[in-house]
Amino acid sequence: MKFRLPFRPAAGSAAAADPPGIFKLAVYAVEYALFRGAAAFFRHLPRPHALATGRALGGLAEKVMVKQRKTAQDNLRQAFPERSDQQIRQDVRAVFQHLGISAVELLRVDLFHGKEDVERYFSFTGWEHVEEAYGLRRGVLVMTGHMGYWESGGFLFPQFGFPLDVVARRVKNPWVDRFITRLREAYGGQVLDSHKGARKILRSLAEGRGVAVLLDQHTARKEAVPVTFFGRQAWTTPIIAKIAMRQQIPILPVYSWRTPDFRYEVRVEPPIMLKNEPGEEAIRRNTELLTASIEQAVRHNPIQWFWVHRRWRSY
Repeated sequence: MKFRLPFRPAAGSAAAADPPGIFKLAVYAVEYALFRGAAAFFRHLPRPHALATGRALGGLAEKVMVKQRKTAQDNLRQAFPERSDQQIRQDVRAVFQHLGISAVELLRVDLFHGKEDVERYFSFTGWEHVEEAYGLRRGVLVMTGHMGYWESGGFLFPQFGFPLDVVARRVKNPWVDRFITRLREAYGGQVLDSHKGARKILRSLAEGRGVAVLLDQHTARKEAVPVTFFGRQAWTTPIIAKIAMRQQIPILPVYSWRTPDFRYEVRVEPPIMLKNEPGEEAIRRNTELLTASIEQAVRHNPIQWFWVHRRWRSY
């Protein structure tokens, strides 16, 4: 296994002024070696065995990741107060199993083979809405959340001739980040860094491409608007609503859920066209409208959402 410097910082950049030290590079190298070993293992297993192993490891993680387990329990109790403590415990276990499968799915995301695997593993509801949105030739904001197999769009859309880029947060370890980026870009899409990503999103949209965005994560209060999510206030980025309103870009809600036999049900909802209304309240109201779509999708299959995330914060 060959190791190269994780990046070559541009002259005058912050990275060039403060490159990672020897100790940090050593940590990165060890992390990457372990990561690549795990990736090789799961990529060489037959698909059903790999995903089943991911599910088992997710169940094990639920036992040892105490903080994340408590977060998931608290979130589920407040989202579904009618459920018993026993049901919440069962749901939390299922959530961790789902996340274990999701991790393996990411490591294998580039191993699908064209239309043959589309027909083998995916069923669709509302796919005609994809054609409708792209047919406007304005670019498309493909909205989803951390639920089901949220990485599947990077494979599916190009198979039908619809270019799709993905907004994602960079992984701290640059070697791991580069590896995951290669997986996500295997079918021709680009990974757009979520850090100050508005300009990159606009560039892709101007080229008539789709841009996949996940709108269900906490955003720092100074950069967010308050919306209601499962009956509680949640701080959410307004950037998607702003772009859609000002540029008149269609927003296409797309959700993908895993079935017990490791296939996927994909639901595409009609495109949302937001009016270009003035004022911050219009932006907040439209962000809440989009968040309501996310909540409805989570309620469709609650155990396949990212409940370990601290979505509801006061800062």
